Amino acid sequence: MLLRHAVPEDLPGLLDIHNNAVKTLKAIWTDKLDTLEDRTTWFEERTQAGYPVFVVENEAGDVIGFGSLGPYRPKEGYRLTVEHSIYILPQARGKGAGGLLLEKLIEVARGQGYHVMLAAVDGENAGSIALHLKFGFKSVGRIPQIGVKFGEWLDLVLMSLVLDDRVRPPQD
Repeated sequence: MLLRHAVPEDLPGLLDIHNNAVKTLKAIWTDKLDTLEDRTTWFEERTQAGYPVFVVENEAGDVIGFGSLGPYRPKEGYRLTVEHSIYILPQARGKGAGGLLLEKLIEVARGQGYHVMLAAVDGENAGSIALHLKFGFKSVGRIPQIGVKFGEWLDLVLMSLVLDDRVRPPQD
């Protein structure tokens, strides 16, 4: 597998992965499929704001997953906190792509000076929860029945990783 920065030519693959997750997983809490224009806007907003988007390719050169950092909340008090997303095609899950992406996103978040990295995971997604625990994330809360998809209430598990040992935030 090859991990690299996403480029605009990857957007059709990212769209396929995203829309597959919308149709089949409880991980993305929407039923609305994105268009190529939607994914392009998302990609441009992420990269222009300094948030990376990475892809993983299989041996044939096909994009099988992607991951990105993004803002947690827009208020300046959250400026040292980052949230991430990782999505993998069904046939590639459980084969290491998610770990490659998560490891890289943690490395980049540390390098960009973030203090905390958050994951918001569907409460039934045992694989994602286990992956995050493997990389040092701690489960810091569960919000029951906060979302709905496929006619079911969904719980949200919040997971957190402290990225550095700063006792106090930097002075502005």
